[in-house]
Amino acid sequence: MTATLARVVAIALALAWSLAPVYWMVATSLKTELEAANLHPTLWPHEATFDNYRSLWSGSLPFVSFFTNSLLTCLATAVAAVAIATPAAYALSRARFRLRTPLGYAILVFRMLPLVVLLAPLYLLLLRVRLLDSLAGLVVGFTTFGLPFAVWMMKSFIDAVPIEIEEAARIDGYPRWEILVKVVAPLILPGLLTTGAFVFMEAWNNLIYPLTFVTTLERQTLPAALVLTFTGQFKTDWGGMMAAATVTTLPLMIAFFALQRSMVRGLTSGAIAGA
Repeated sequence: MTATLARVVAIALALAWSLAPVYWMVATSLKTELEAANLHPTLWPHEATFDNYRSLWSGSLPFVSFFTNSLLTCLATAVAAVAIATPAAYALSRARFRLRTPLGYAILVFRMLPLVVLLAPLYLLLLRVRLLDSLAGLVVGFTTFGLPFAVWMMKSFIDAVPIEIEEAARIDGYPRWEILVKVVAPLILPGLLTTGAFVFMEAWNNLIYPLTFVTTLERQTLPAALVLTFTGQFKTDWGGMMAAATVTTLPLMIAFFALQRSMVRGLTSGAIAGA
């Protein structure tokens, strides 16, 4: 009984610690401008208002453009990363060639590189192909950084597929690409959704790439827009910033809860394959 009570208390404390920033964000978004900037902060809004949310959609700030840009670029990044990573992971999992192991470790090393290291080469590349200050350039940047992770995730899922299933398809006359599309891909659907969800969330939270590759305000994504529009030299709109941050977190929460079972199933299967 004592051990159970101790576990419940520990879980409750950890949950309160984790949700405290979320509560503060939502509470600040409901405060008036004067109350949000008060030197003596209040735990809950004394005069709750939805003006901060209304100003996001009806004010002069192009918040709808920011939201649309983030949604389009992140969805395109998730689809592109999964589409490219799946055949690459299949080759690393099933093909037998001399440089397979070094190539796999090289992909893992690229994943370990920090974002800042890739800024200069990506900037020069996008400048050469005239994709700077464009959503397509952001998709290229996001995909470049998320692709190594996607390849390794997909490889673990493909490793879990029994090779006998593919051998039976080869006997029936299926070529390699049809085996991948019609046999392997449906079997690793939880892995596809899991990998796409992680790539989507990573791109959604990316701040440094939009700040570097995009100069037009209307083409910015939400994380960069929060930095550029709500903070000033003499004043910070805390209520508006927290309202925008609350709206920004909604797609991630919806995506997580919608794909929660698939993500858990995919990560579990990947862990079993790795073992």
